[in-house]
Amino acid sequence: MTHKELINKVLSVAEPLYGLREARAIARLFAERRANFSAYEQTDFASDLADIAAARPVQYVLGVADFYDLELAVGEGVLIPRPETEELVRWILDDVRTGRMTGTSSPTTHRERQTRILDIGTGSGAIAISLAQNLPQALVSAIDASPKALKYAHSNSAKYATGVRFEQADILDPNLNLGQFDIIVSNPPYIPESERFDMHDNVTRHEPPTALFVPDDDPLKFYRAIARFARRSLNFHASDRTKGALYLEVHENFAHETASLLNTEGFVQITIKQDINGKNRMIRATL
Repeated sequence: MTHKELINKVLSVAEPLYGLREARAIARLFAERRANFSAYEQTDFASDLADIAAARPVQYVLGVADFYDLELAVGEGVLIPRPETEELVRWILDDVRTGRMTGTSSPTTHRERQTRILDIGTGSGAIAISLAQNLPQALVSAIDASPKALKYAHSNSAKYATGVRFEQADILDPNLNLGQFDIIVSNPPYIPESERFDMHDNVTRHEPPTALFVPDDDPLKFYRAIARFARRSLNFHASDRTKGALYLEVHENFAHETASLLNTEGFVQITIKQDINGKNRMIRATL
């Protein structure tokens, strides 16, 4: 099978489901991951095509997802990391490296201090591992309520030898105590159940619903729990009067509501940041 034949066959299956633009992206992924065509048996390819035709996410078919220069193992039971979340990681890295976590501290202070970071709802470990890779002096921890997701996170962390400390824990537990942190970050479930019907089958039929959806009558339930946890778990450094920062990925339609919730919970210096598409998708806040 030639490179062109592989791409054309993937396109013929994927285009009716996703449209030409996304089908081309899927075909490119296959061409990159299945470069050794001689070892890629026809029966394997037929099975992969059947999976695509059944709307199984291409990342699950291939067993990997790209995220911030990482190649992460993924499969059923773990959320596929999205490109938008890379922008949240980049924002944190920029703030730490320049000392702008609160807008007042100096870069020298943060270089000298070992930054403690917690990723809530880590899934495949994408955020935690990316931060650990790019901030080698940081102490990075991560939690998730799903044992299955944590297996992927452990495996991905071991691959890159990041030393991230993972723990099974539920942020909805009001008594959760994990210590003190300089940065808390989370990309929690935030899609209202009513939006499920507008989404592609590759998401709704295959990705874990508990990592995606929230009740229509309480879409901010995770943000409320995270804010209250962060309020008692973020460090305050008396030496330079810097405070820990909370970073969140948010639903574009609820960004201002989330900011208002954070303000009610005692957070200040609340910044809503747009993603590359001009949507309100990230928030930074301090106490």
